[in-house]
Amino acid sequence: MDRAQLFALSQYPLPHHGLSRLIGRVAECRTPWLKDRLIRRFIRTFDVDMSQAREPDPRAYPCFNDFFTRALRDDARPLGEGLVSPADGLLSQSGRLEDGTLVQAKGRHYSLTTLLGGDADRAAAFRGGSFATIYLSPRDYHRVHMPLDATLREMVYVPGRLFSVNLATAEHVPDLFARNERLVCFFDTPQGPLAMVLVGAMIVAAIETVWAGQITPLAGRIQSTRFDTPVELARGAEMGRFKLGSTVILCTAEPVAFRQDLQANASLVRMGQSLGELPGTPAAADQAERLPGTAD
Repeated sequence: MDRAQLFALSQYPLPHHGLSRLIGRVAECRTPWLKDRLIRRFIRTFDVDMSQAREPDPRAYPCFNDFFTRALRDDARPLGEGLVSPADGLLSQSGRLEDGTLVQAKGRHYSLTTLLGGDADRAAAFRGGSFATIYLSPRDYHRVHMPLDATLREMVYVPGRLFSVNLATAEHVPDLFARNERLVCFFDTPQGPLAMVLVGAMIVAAIETVWAGQITPLAGRIQSTRFDTPVELARGAEMGRFKLGSTVILCTAEPVAFRQDLQANASLVRMGQSLGELPGTPAAADQAERLPGTAD
């Protein structure tokens, strides 16, 4: 048994939610000497770049969570063409949704229907489309933004475990992203339906959205909210944030012609960076059959 497998297996007996809520309370602590020490140590340990933060002084943040979800300067993340990355992070997987499954890691697949909350009708709209999974490491910017102009249609909270979502765990825990607690947001866009899945993870104390505030934790059952009053969000606008952690999964109804230079588990992306083109956009014709980033 290698170290990665041992790390993954050691998480099964842990009290995921209790540990995460405890860390969440510490992260909200406003005692100056404690929160300053936590922030300084975190910056050193993970080599966090504060130069692009709207507030670069670590001592100016009232608590660790405010530092962790810090805003960036307005010019820090220019928007690229086509479908843009919703977050900073590692593009861990991307590809087509032809058989109703997504790639979790090499040799591991999981169900689209289960990921989106268990409703086959919701999932049917995305069969034949594409997906992209972006892992946010501790040092990354942790606000999540819109990859396209969109109108929110429905939000589904799905309870679950809180396994770590790093590569080691993804390689050894079956159905990881469909097993963890998550928030699924369904949007209508000019390029067709879009789903954004914000996946919880170990020590992720909460997920927030700009339209409803803090979403998790909730009672242990699937909860769906439909939006009859339109919530319209422009491409590049903030839609939510993680209070520690995690992973964002995009699902599109139309196939994406992903950029050829983006490779699974190798390409670091930034929020606003182009991931590829959807049908009907000017550059799509030149890339129509290119789908790099799909794991083998």
